Amino acid sequence: MRYWLMKSEPSEYGIDDLVRDGMVAWFGVRNYQARNFMRDQMRVGDGVLFYHSSCAEPGIAGLAEVVKLAYPDASQFDPASPYFDPKATPDRPRWFNVEVRIVRKTRLLRLAELRDYPELADMRLLQRGNRLSITPVDPIEWRFIVSKL
Repeated sequence: MRYWLMKSEPSEYGIDDLVRDGMVAWFGVRNYQARNFMRDQMRVGDGVLFYHSSCAEPGIAGLAEVVKLAYPDASQFDPASPYFDPKATPDRPRWFNVEVRIVRKTRLLRLAELRDYPELADMRLLQRGNRLSITPVDPIEWRFIVSKL
């Protein structure tokens, strides 16, 4: 079992949306490294820290889990979608998504609070210049964070 941090802008799709829907296809990822994490490494049952980004108070807002392995992201084929990719074809998809389901909404564990814990000093989220929407989380970091939620 692996652990992941997955970022979403709450104005686009937040933890309350996931609570309402129960499950979502994590579509729209257009970074090759993040895509590769989903396509090549995520497995059913992996834990997810649902992270609110690009908002007034960024932070971990809930726990989720991967419930479906990677498959082609349909938005890449839709010319009306902001995630359309004219180079992608059904025979040669470029972008993938997994499906995640809500485990539970948590208190918001703010980015500023995460930075205060020396136990998380090496966490990828907290490294200078990290902009990836999906990053692996070390099992020790996972356990520590879950204990604070």
